[in-house]
Amino acid sequence: MKKKVAFYTLGCKLNFSETSTIARGFQEEGFERVDFSEVADMYVINTCSVTENADKRFKTIVKKAQKVNPDAFVAAIGCYAQLKPEQLAEVDGVDLVLGASEKFKITDYINDLSKNDHGEVHSCEIQEADFYVGSYAIGDRTRAFLKVQDGCDYKCTYCTIPLARGISRSDTLQGVLDKAEAISAKGIKEIVLTGVNIGDYGKGEFGNKKHAHTFLDLVKALDTVDGIHRLRISSIEPNLLKNETIDFVAQSNAFVPHFHIPLQSGSDEILKLMRRRYLSELYVNRVQRIKKVMPHACIGVDVIVGFPGETNEHFLETYHFLNELDISYLHVFTYSERDNTTAAEMSGAVPKNVRSKRSKMLRGLSVKKRRAFYESQLGTMRTVLFEGENKEGYITGFTENYIKVKAPWNPELVNTLHQVELSEIDEDGHVRFEFVSQTIDV
Repeated sequence: MKKKVAFYTLGCKLNFSETSTIARGFQEEGFERVDFSEVADMYVINTCSVTENADKRFKTIVKKAQKVNPDAFVAAIGCYAQLKPEQLAEVDGVDLVLGASEKFKITDYINDLSKNDHGEVHSCEIQEADFYVGSYAIGDRTRAFLKVQDGCDYKCTYCTIPLARGISRSDTLQGVLDKAEAISAKGIKEIVLTGVNIGDYGKGEFGNKKHAHTFLDLVKALDTVDGIHRLRISSIEPNLLKNETIDFVAQSNAFVPHFHIPLQSGSDEILKLMRRRYLSELYVNRVQRIKKVMPHACIGVDVIVGFPGETNEHFLETYHFLNELDISYLHVFTYSERDNTTAAEMSGAVPKNVRSKRSKMLRGLSVKKRRAFYESQLGTMRTVLFEGENKEGYITGFTENYIKVKAPWNPELVNTLHQVELSEIDEDGHVRFEFVSQTIDV
């Protein structure tokens, strides 16, 4: 009988891409992958350090696995496992904790899957995580997450990612192209580029600061891969999103007009406290450049509320800055203290209830921004890639500029591209449409 393994992933697209690659490694070793809700011989939890109350989330997931199979072997990997290995090892039911480097060799650390008396830890010093492991996530989705870069050399005062993932390093250009072609061969229509700091793409292994290739080189090369209809840039720092890249995307064959650009604060004072590598003026310039060459582009923004020292005036500066900016939606993060970060030692802590109130205000602004963006696109012709899930009798999909549409369920639409005319916004915020053409797949 094949041993069964199940996976649970917390956090970002990068984590999902790595879980998928690690899972394929198990399958190559003869394991059968099953859903996390099913009985398995081993459960692997890929953790995240960004999530607030990460330890509580982790404990809940461990209990969920134990409820399904109390005798199963439980392993923790990922960012939180690198930052707090001993803490995770003490959680009842955990048998193995692997750090940033060890997670990719997880099958080397398991024997007969018999339970341990206590969690066994294998975690290198983060300085030793100096090699690159490529990965990509595919499944029942119509898109794949392709990792092109890992780690970060930035020293933002609130962030634990450099402590969890190490220095900035990248896949080779040929390595990325090979993986993109492998994804294309599986019939997947869209690739989302992911990493910790993808605009820093090109730095080699072992801390080599020299860029063998630039992010623009990567974008230009990927645009030539056959069979990939869409390429989407996930999240890129504003100081690394160059005008040349924006202009190339505007006339690209495959790259779509959708950018996600972290801002974190609209106050220059707070940006300096965060040690971000830009000020608000540069951010405005990036948004204006995108909208000049791609007026229909979707622009998402990350923002943090409640950072130490953020007064009400600072917050309102951020609110008004975002309100006046031609953006499409927000990802709002409520600041929470992280061990071993500079920000955790700063004075001027913002009360939790104030952080919560500010977060609620920005989430409301995000709803307003998304609605305005959707309304601006009504009556336009767009191309939709339909997803594979039947959601209460409906099929959903996304336009190239990230507008979510829905229609009555039709399995023949799954993973196909259609030209549509956007017509109205329904009560749940999705956009209705009229078909303009049959499938445009080639």
